[in-house]
Amino acid sequence: MIDLLNLAFPYFSLIFVGFACGKFKQIPESGLEWINFFLLYVSLPALFFRILAKTPFEQLNNPPFVIATTLTTAIGFTLAALVALAVGHVQRRQAVIAGLAGGYGNIGYMGPGLALATLGAKAAVPVALIFCFDNVFLFSLVPVLMAVLDHDDRPLWSTISYVARQILFHPLIVASYLGALVAAFHIEPPTAIDNTFLFLQNAAAPVALFALGVTVALRPFERMPWEVPAVITGKLIIQPFIALGLLSVLGPFDPVWVATALLMASLPPALGVFVIARQYNSWVAPASAAVLVGTFCSVVTLTTMMYLLKIDWFGLN
Repeated sequence: MIDLLNLAFPYFSLIFVGFACGKFKQIPESGLEWINFFLLYVSLPALFFRILAKTPFEQLNNPPFVIATTLTTAIGFTLAALVALAVGHVQRRQAVIAGLAGGYGNIGYMGPGLALATLGAKAAVPVALIFCFDNVFLFSLVPVLMAVLDHDDRPLWSTISYVARQILFHPLIVASYLGALVAAFHIEPPTAIDNTFLFLQNAAAPVALFALGVTVALRPFERMPWEVPAVITGKLIIQPFIALGLLSVLGPFDPVWVATALLMASLPPALGVFVIARQYNSWVAPASAAVLVGTFCSVVTLTTMMYLLKIDWFGLN
């Protein structure tokens, strides 16, 4: 147990350090723009590129795993949206953002570093696959649903074209498919370039976790809407068991891949939920509450999941 605490504490402590800095040092939110740029366009792309470039290409070809994990996200999205409609009596546009909070975990900031530290280098490939396909799925679905539900916005086909371009040129997805191409053609990057990517890769987790804490601290939080606890419960507790069931049906898979999927499914709602809520001016305050409360609740739930995986409570090995 002490080994588990030694593993989890640095991750959550970095979030809390960032949270404290965000609360007590009155720096405008615009100060985070360069950090977010560094993470999105430099450090995290280097991490995903290097992970995939060093992975045998045949390991990336695993459609059943992709189907299981993406379907997990889709079910989490649907359940959260239905809960928001039933419990919160929200409008359909707001239910879409609630669905995003219930399906989209913090797979960019928290996922890679935590999975690699907990499960080792073998977790790299499933992390990258989950990240790519979850992002493609959710960031295709949400804009299309918003276009359908808001007849005053751009035409549907125009929205689909825009979404396709955004996905194709997203820096993390670009880094992922470039890394896959390097792996497919067995290209060895020069040592100097590889070491540069290594430096950038090592910066990803600590910078991301600190930025996560600061950003959560700066989010407005006025009240707790009725639907938020149910959405958080679904994301942190129910979704991992949905993942376990689908992986059991569509498997078998390598135990490390299953453990990685369970860990990624246990992550709290991503910061991107609030950003998208503000973009569409829908479910903004509840999205802020979901990110803030979900992140703090995950200290208990995510650490518990790490412990259960460590003692092989799920019988994966």
